[in-house]
Parts: sequence; structure tokens; C-alpha cells
Amino acid sequence: MKFRSALTALALVVAPGIAVLGAAGDAVAVTKISHATAASMFSSAGLTWSSSGNCADRANPSCTSFDQLNQATAQGAQTLKRATGCALNITGGTETGHAAGTYSHSNGYKLDYAESACVTTYIKGTFTYIGLRGDGAPQYQSGSGNVYADEGNHWDVLYYNCGGC
Repeated sequence: MKFRSALTALALVVAPGIAVLGAAGDAVAVTKISHATAASMFSSAGLTWSSSGNCADRANPSCTSFDQLNQATAQGAQTLKRATGCALNITGGTETGHAAGTYSHSNGYKLDYAESACVTTYIKGTFTYIGLRGDGAPQYQSGSGNVYADEGNHWDVLYYNCGGC
């Protein structure tokens, strides 16, 4: 256990902002990707995205941006698309306007998906209900540890990892 603590501390000192603690407390390297890279990954997997402002500017809360998204988050979206077979439309990424925190949209850990009967049936039928989030949103956890919160009109998904990519 002493070795793990030393390794974690070393990872945080050697690459500040690059290594973080995963859901299990282990040091996990985080790779940030550009909007263009994420968009290409999403297109190749058949995912779509939209924004109320029809834009991708990270500084505009009306846009849907993937700038500085974690690569594992983008891979998690691809995994979800493959697993569900559902049409998936991303409605929120790393743009400003979301709640702050370590595992937040702005830090590249979260994506929002438009709610659909197909996606909702898959999540509720496949993942484990883990209770209500502080704001009252029902939460479901995948076998890999990612958390899906039903915010009423969309799914807010926290990706600790790529979901088995």
C-alpha cells in the first residue's frame, strides 16, 4: 500500500494535471483531445451532436464543445453507442455553464446525451441503480464504474474510464 501511495504522489508531481486518481484510487493518466479529434471519433462511431447555439466554442454555454475532452470519455461514448445500438446525440461537452468539480464537464469527464426511449431502456435495464444524486437525479452505474444520471430531459454521464473499450 505504501508503494501505491508513493506512485500516486510521484504521478501527481511528475505531471500535474495529467495524472489523477481513478474511481478505485489508483493513479490514472488522462489524455486530453481536441474538438476535431473527438468529433472525428464520434462521427466514425455514428454518434451525432448538437447545441442550442449551433456552435462549438468552449467559452459559450450555448455551444457543445469537445475541446479538452478526456480521450477515455470519447471512447466511453463510442462504447455506449456500440453497446446500445441506439441513436445517440451528444448535447453537452466541455463548454462552460456546467457544474464545477474534479469530475466535471469542464475537466473532460462528462458528456450529456439527449434522452430517448432506446437509451433510457438500455441504461435502466443494464446498469445498477445506485440512488439519487444530491440534486435528486436517479443514478445508474455501469460494470466499469461510469455513472449515468437521469436529469429528466437528458442523461449526464460521468466517465471514469472508457467503459471497456
